[in-house]
Amino acid sequence: MPTSRKLVFANNEIYHIFNRGVEKRPTFTDKRELNRALLTLDFYQCAKPPIKLSKFLVISKDEQIKFFEKLKKDYEKLVEIVCFCLMPNHFHFLLKQKMEKGISTFISNLTNSYTRYFNTKHDRIGPLFEGVFKAVRIESEEQLVHTSRYIHLNPVSSFLIKPEELKEYQWSSYPELLGLSDKNLVTKDLILNFFPSIEVYKKFVLDQVDYARQLELIKHLTLE
Repeated sequence: MPTSRKLVFANNEIYHIFNRGVEKRPTFTDKRELNRALLTLDFYQCAKPPIKLSKFLVISKDEQIKFFEKLKKDYEKLVEIVCFCLMPNHFHFLLKQKMEKGISTFISNLTNSYTRYFNTKHDRIGPLFEGVFKAVRIESEEQLVHTSRYIHLNPVSSFLIKPEELKEYQWSSYPELLGLSDKNLVTKDLILNFFPSIEVYKKFVLDQVDYARQLELIKHLTLE
């Protein structure tokens, strides 16, 4: 298994980041775990949170809201999340690096924190995700929007949900880009600025459902 990569992450560049569970095992097995992952990725966008996540979890809901308002207003970000999708045994991100080693630090903080939570819950030890996460630099606007579509279609192309349910899939940024979620996890304009309206982006995504499913089937057949 590789322990390093040749790709060097540059500030203000965007990268497709993805990884899966060791031995392709499930990493997000229920809604509680998915929601914990969302909280963790939101928390660790910040370079130096003033408190630990464990301490944040025991303060009141009102204090948590105030904390996040201050965090997002006053603290530097490691990355901007362009879009993302959490799947049962893997994840995808489009990330724009905002400071040196931002992407590596963000993914490390996210996966290490979530792995501790998951291992405690399931009484297991050891890594949850494969060694070095995969990364591809986005080199054009066309690649950016097509990668966002690929990421958002993951639950449909994998036959996890029906196409009409995609807008309700809470563990991706798709509902937020459509204005159907107030989670405020992503920088929506980094994608939506390339489209005249939200409806045009929605059509752009859904027009490729059949093609995405065909690719997924071909991939599985090839790997078997």
